[in-house]
Amino acid sequence: MKAFPTIDMAEVTRLTREGRLDEAMRLLRGERDADALTKQSSSDESSQSGAGADATPSIIDMQPPSAANGGAWTAPPVRESSTATPASPPPAPASTQRATLDRVLKPRMRVGASAMSPSVELPSGARWEERSYANAGDSRDYRLYVPAAYDGTPMPLLVMLHGCTQTPDDFARGTRMNELAEEQGFLVAYPAQSQTANASKCWNWFNADDQQRDRGEPALIAGITREILRDFAIDPRRVYVAGLSAGGAMAAILGATYPDLYAAIGVHSGLARGAASDIPSAFAAMRNGGVPATRSNAHSTPTIIFHGDADTTVNPLNAEQVALDAKGGAHTTRQTKAGSSVGGVAYSVGVETADDGRIVLEQWTLHGAGHAWSGGSPNGSFVEPRGPDASREMLRFFNGHANASARS
Repeated sequence: MKAFPTIDMAEVTRLTREGRLDEAMRLLRGERDADALTKQSSSDESSQSGAGADATPSIIDMQPPSAANGGAWTAPPVRESSTATPASPPPAPASTQRATLDRVLKPRMRVGASAMSPSVELPSGARWEERSYANAGDSRDYRLYVPAAYDGTPMPLLVMLHGCTQTPDDFARGTRMNELAEEQGFLVAYPAQSQTANASKCWNWFNADDQQRDRGEPALIAGITREILRDFAIDPRRVYVAGLSAGGAMAAILGATYPDLYAAIGVHSGLARGAASDIPSAFAAMRNGGVPATRSNAHSTPTIIFHGDADTTVNPLNAEQVALDAKGGAHTTRQTKAGSSVGGVAYSVGVETADDGRIVLEQWTLHGAGHAWSGGSPNGSFVEPRGPDASREMLRFFNGHANASARS
């Protein structure tokens, strides 16, 4: 991963969240010194509020709490002006907004050995295939893990959607999903976002054209899924999709648009379908929580959610919106429990059961956790190894759901 030693990404994120895209872009391009920009920002705020502004604390998101950071993740404070809002500057061009969004969507991370790790290790008899799918409009590469136990007997299929800047290999290492595939017997597909489609390899969950059935990226991912159903012995009732961050948002879109294909979905640190329809609304959704689009299907796709309540990249309110969308119009009864992982991360779990007995939602809130895959391996990026095992919990949830309406 490239290093940007002269760029204060915490300040870039703060400026972006306040809608000051031109200043954020100047800082990103290195046209202005970060300290100078911060001083001018503080001066501007002082002149608007009539009083000196406190220094903005650094964003600490991907590092575990320690005595050095006060034992908690901290987010920059929201500043409110006490005077009339000044005239807004002209909006940045769409290309500039997209580049800024790509930068901000990258979670802060510890870069260690995982960034340079070799490809996924394979047990004897397993396969890690490089494949590609194309439809009339576009194409995507993907990786497919076939466990050693695969012998032509139908197995479940899980589609895993990586977050921004990640790759299938990295995501497989971080989530340990291939290891679980060997243990439990299922295939795992990892679609790879093209850098030509998004500079930071984020799935374009915020584009209106990429939120529809048989269009854009949902059509590509569904096409990959159907290609595997064609080429391998897969139980069509037991096909699932899960993702992290932008991948989690795309998983939510697939659950809404392809309920006949996916029996259940997992959304880790993501957003609801329709939370944004363009780049400016994506900033707003990430900052404040986005309102999901209205679904037409009466029976929503069963959903398991993981989200840290100290996530400073995607506001935890988005988890509530994903949950609302997952329930659809169903009347549910909620049961809650609390616990703590072996690594010391406390969590709360809410389980929503419909009147007909269907479990439609399981929502995990990870207390004090940031924007990272819970319980992941440090051999991958964007992981919180101390948290409860999101991969294993998702598989448990998926195993309780089969799709009676599935068709290959």
